[in-house]
Amino acid sequence: MKKNNIITLIIENLKTLVFALLIAILIRSLIIQPFYIPSSSMEPTLLIGDRIFVSKFSYGYSKHSFPFSPNFSKNRFFARLPSQGDLVVFKTPEDNRTDFIKRLIGLPGDEIQFINGDIFINGVKVSRQLTNIKIPIRCGDINLSTNTYIEKLPNGLSHFATYKKKGSLQNTKKFIVPADHYFLMGDNRDCSRDSRFSSIGFVKNLNLVGKAKIVFFSNDTKEGSLLKIWNLHNSFRIERTFKGLK
Repeated sequence: MKKNNIITLIIENLKTLVFALLIAILIRSLIIQPFYIPSSSMEPTLLIGDRIFVSKFSYGYSKHSFPFSPNFSKNRFFARLPSQGDLVVFKTPEDNRTDFIKRLIGLPGDEIQFINGDIFINGVKVSRQLTNIKIPIRCGDINLSTNTYIEKLPNGLSHFATYKKKGSLQNTKKFIVPADHYFLMGDNRDCSRDSRFSSIGFVKNLNLVGKAKIVFFSNDTKEGSLLKIWNLHNSFRIERTFKGLK
């Protein structure tokens, strides 16, 4: 093969790679992005080892929609308001880099408070019903003794939430959500760093990344990594494949 032909082939292959990379970045930034769940803060809704798809267009686009959060604007484009109860991926206010996923509990202007272990939103207690679900709930490497409830938010959306049987959070101060901010909590209420803590606090609308839609793959990391192919039949959670989220 002549030298000119080799150079032409290399250039054409580089063009193809660059084009494919640009397409992948656009899909990841504008349409859908995969995320891995590394912690137990959203159990039982999301388990350690879940891999989820997140819709990037649900709330419109900001600088945090793109890799490395380029600081090109402080606005959100094609903005859509999130709903109470959404499973939201966001950049933590702590560093504006780390991705967290929590459930949206409080909208701008809402007043949130725990009183005797119950959540009150704008002075009204969130109703919850004890279930017979006995899903093992973790906090790091520790198994918690918990009760799992179905909670119903003021807009009618219901979801699972777990509380420790002993030592659960009882009382908090009143959290009044500022304009253009949201209050988010983990469904594993006693093992979640979220808006109740100063390190996270209220989350700006600008920091919203997207809405979790579906679990596309799940692997129980306690049973081994994906690299241990011989043990995949024990660690692969087939019942969670393509499981819709709410």
